[in-house]
Amino acid sequence: MKKILLVEDDPNLGMLLQDYLQLKGKFDVVLARDGDEGLKAFTRDHFDICILDVMMPKKDGFTLGKDIRKINDSIPIIFATAKTMIEDKSEAYNLGGDDYITKPFRIEELLLRINALLKRVTDSDKKESAAQQTNFSIGKYNFDYTAQMIKNADKQQKVSTKEAELLRLLCMRKNEVLTREEALISIWHDDNYFNGRSMDVFLSKLRKYLKDDPKVEIINVHGKGYKLLVN
Repeated sequence: MKKILLVEDDPNLGMLLQDYLQLKGKFDVVLARDGDEGLKAFTRDHFDICILDVMMPKKDGFTLGKDIRKINDSIPIIFATAKTMIEDKSEAYNLGGDDYITKPFRIEELLLRINALLKRVTDSDKKESAAQQTNFSIGKYNFDYTAQMIKNADKQQKVSTKEAELLRLLCMRKNEVLTREEALISIWHDDNYFNGRSMDVFLSKLRKYLKDDPKVEIINVHGKGYKLLVN
């Protein structure tokens, strides 16, 4: 369950948002009544996202946002305020805010924004994790990118550097489309015709290396690129 820090000085609105997000969004929501209380809550617990009212006593939302950014520079922050001035929006984003919602707003809209931000963070984490990964399971094969080796039971197949880079990109997009342009730019740094023909040769070799497992297939996706299918 994702945890939200909600800092709102209006007790009625705060409780309404807390109840709705816990019921409809299935979030664990901690409600703080002012900026000081919000900062204390943030420092003693782990949160996945913050929703900060801007106009608050003791410590306003922008100041609280600055304090939170000193502690955690990546947690998503949504600022909520009754103001609509472009200066306030600019300040929200300059402080590292990820989104800005103007009161009065529909609670359903806030929930959509929360889910969108959390999905963005999750997708980013997955990509970062995949980018660091060097060992991949491909059906009954194990691919070691660093060693440039495809292993299957007691058999091993050494692959070239370009083959390893191409197979790694396919593994990172397993069961998804890897565009031809992305592969060419990532590996050859140029998507010209001759590099494209070279990549086609490497793809043919990779298909041969993986042919003993009928559940593994590298297919062409017409007009888009390639897909490593693993059933």
